[in-house]
Amino acid sequence: QVQLVESGGGLVQTGGSLTLACTASGRTVRDNVMGWFRQAPGKEREFVAVRRNDGATAYADSVKGRFTISRDNAKKSVSLRMDSLKPEDTAVYYCAATSRRLIITTMSMSVYYDYWGEGTQVTVSS
Repeated sequence: QVQLVESGGGLVQTGGSLTLACTASGRTVRDNVMGWFRQAPGKEREFVAVRRNDGATAYADSVKGRFTISRDNAKKSVSLRMDSLKPEDTAVYYCAATSRRLIITTMSMSVYYDYWGEGTQVTVSS
């Protein structure tokens, strides 16, 4: 099994920045994708950003140009730098990982992710 632990959430004002981090422990997984999804109150979980271990990335349109995902394969970690935050970014952010060999068009689909963290709250005040 793979365990994912997130950190870095918190309260920030509109226009501010936060960096989320996620570290995987347990069974080593090769050829995997790691990334972030989020869920706002009353809404379904949605895709944010993911990065494959070969460097390929995918971002939701709503965060392009504001969020940056990075990975350290040696440390089995993934980070999400969030800039120019908006109130609509308020959500619980979940780290996700999979050992599946996903193509770009499927990397944003939560159904393909096998491992999930417990989530970290991000609140953006107006």
